[in-house]
Amino acid sequence: MNFVKALLEQGHEVHTIAPEDDYTKLLTAVGCNHHNVYMDSRGASPLKDFALMLELTMLYKKVKPDVILHYTIKPNVYGSMAAALAGIPAINNVCGLGTVFLKEGLVSKIAKFLYKISFRFPKKVFFQNPDDLQLFLDKAIIRDDKTELLPGSGIDLNQFEPQPFKRNNTFTFLVVSRILFDKGIIEYIEAIKILKAKGVNAKFQLLGGKDPEHKRGIPLVDIDNWISQGLIDYLGKTSDVRPYLSAADCVVLPSYREGSPRSLMEAAAMSKPIVTTNVPGCNQVVVGGFNGLLCESHNPEDLADKMLQMMEFSDVSLQLMGECGRRKMELEFSDTIIVDRYTSVMKKVEHDAVAKLMVS
Repeated sequence: MNFVKALLEQGHEVHTIAPEDDYTKLLTAVGCNHHNVYMDSRGASPLKDFALMLELTMLYKKVKPDVILHYTIKPNVYGSMAAALAGIPAINNVCGLGTVFLKEGLVSKIAKFLYKISFRFPKKVFFQNPDDLQLFLDKAIIRDDKTELLPGSGIDLNQFEPQPFKRNNTFTFLVVSRILFDKGIIEYIEAIKILKAKGVNAKFQLLGGKDPEHKRGIPLVDIDNWISQGLIDYLGKTSDVRPYLSAADCVVLPSYREGSPRSLMEAAAMSKPIVTTNVPGCNQVVVGGFNGLLCESHNPEDLADKMLQMMEFSDVSLQLMGECGRRKMELEFSDTIIVDRYTSVMKKVEHDAVAKLMVS
C-alpha cells in the first residue's frame, strides 16, 4: 500500500487489476482505478489460463499504461505474455515459487517452460531471495542482466512498531499463515504433540485462513480435531495481525519454501524472536542465533527442539534477539527501499521508451 501511495504522490495514475476481494476498496479509497479480472489461483487449467491471458491483453490495450507491474505466479507468466502482445513494457516480481518447484515432475517441467517463455519479455524481474534468483539462472530460465534482488515487498516500519518487552506467564507461540500443508502446519502440530508429551506448558496459537478447497489446503476435519484436542488455540482470520504479534513471545513458521515471508518480516519489525525453517526466503529474514532460530524443514522433532530452546532463553536474550530482528528490518527490509528501487527501474524504462521513439 505504501508503494501504491508513493506512486500516486509522485503524480502517477495507478490502475490495479485483480479479482475483487475485501482489499479492493482499500485500493480504490486511496485513488486507484480498479479492474476486476477472473483468475483461478488454485488450479492449473490450460483453458482458464489462456482465457486469463486474453482478458489481460484486452485490459492492457484498453488502459494503455506506460508500464505494467506484475506480482505472483500467474500474472508473472500470463501477464508477461499479455503485455508483450499489447506492446507494453513490464516489470515482474517473483514473490515465491510455490510448491511446483519443490518436486521434479511433469508439472514442474511445464512451469519452468512457461517461465522461460514468458520471462523473455519483461524489462526487469525482481526476485525476493537469492536462492530463487540463482535457481532461475541455473535453469537458464532468465538472463542475468534482466534480474535484480529485492528485499521482499517491504515493511512499513511505522505501522509495525515494537512494544515494550513483556514475557507472558505462559510462553506463547504464534503461527501466522494460511492453513496449507506447505506452510509446515502439520510439522507445527507434530512439534506441539512432542512438547506436550514432555510436559511443556505453553500456548500454541494459529492465526490464518482455512482453505480446504486449495489443492494444498488442510481438511477442516483435521483442524477441528486439533482444536477439540486442545493442541492449538485457533484465532481465525484478521485484517490486522499486530495485536496478535504483540501478544506472542515467539513467532513460528515451519514453511517448506518462501519468497520473502511477510509474516516473519512483520514479526521481526515488532521485535519478536522467530523460529523458522532453514529454507530459501525464511533464512533470508532470520539469521540463526541472531534474531531467531533455524530448524530443518519437514522435521517436527527439530522444530520442537528449537521451540523448547526459545522457551528456555532468558528475558534478556529474548529481548536482544527481538531487537536484532527490528534492526535487520530497518537496514534491509524497509518499504522505502522498495519504492526507491521500483522508481529507479521505472525511470529507466521510461527513458528507454523515449530513446526508442527518437530513434524510430
